[in-house]
Amino acid sequence: MAQIGDKFAELRKAGRKGFIPFVSAGDPDLAVSREIVLALSRNGADIIELGVPFTDPMADGPTIQASSQRALDSGTTLADILQMVRDLRQEIDTPVVLFSYLNPLFRYGFEKLAAEAAEAGVDGVLVTDAVDEVAFVISSVMRSRDLDLISLIAPTTSDERLGRIAANASGFIYAVSRAGVTGAQSETSSAAQELVSRARRFTDLPIAVGFGISTRQQIEDVWRYADAAVVGSAIVREIERSIPDGDTVEIVNNFVQQLLPPVAKNRAEI
Repeated sequence: MAQIGDKFAELRKAGRKGFIPFVSAGDPDLAVSREIVLALSRNGADIIELGVPFTDPMADGPTIQASSQRALDSGTTLADILQMVRDLRQEIDTPVVLFSYLNPLFRYGFEKLAAEAAEAGVDGVLVTDAVDEVAFVISSVMRSRDLDLISLIAPTTSDERLGRIAANASGFIYAVSRAGVTGAQSETSSAAQELVSRARRFTDLPIAVGFGISTRQQIEDVWRYADAAVVGSAIVREIERSIPDGDTVEIVNNFVQQLLPPVAKNRAEI
């Protein structure tokens, strides 16, 4: 549990904000996916979100839906993802969060997942559609293995529910920048800043903002009021674009280098 908290403490001490990239694990296949994660870690990622492929990713837009399907088509399973994290831990210590929906985790078994994820080196789990009592149960199981349960909040979340969500969360809070599904946008929503301000009344946890963050300017804007920016669809779109030529890792590497503000790139060189 300390790994994610330690990362944000390190960022605060340095006067910096966090960069959290998302990719679907196993897209386009496990071998390339592993190299993408290594590239993200070496290019300034503070925490990496690994999407667990699912047949009905209802919170995701078409870009991430397609990446999840590619991962499923390549045969990627949750057990495979845990093994990939286990292998990655031989080379990187960047905190890793599994980004999932309730159904595949329920089928795997929460107790089994918590034990195997902790052993593999996973640091937290985000379950997009786990709320209230279900979130409490999952949080209890994850905490028993020193794993963080990362919780989602949205502009439509009431103050009452913000309090309940914050009570079950650990590691950080993921603030959705707008109502709707994931997907790169040309502008960030003004609702995101208001949501972060509201959430700070209920929690001292770091708050990351995601959904629609796709440019350097948007990252810098989010950093003004939040503790980290999450970039998903923009990176996944580059993965999709690169597949025909087979230069996926190079494309992702170059994109992230161009995406990140200089302060984040300099951090990767320390």
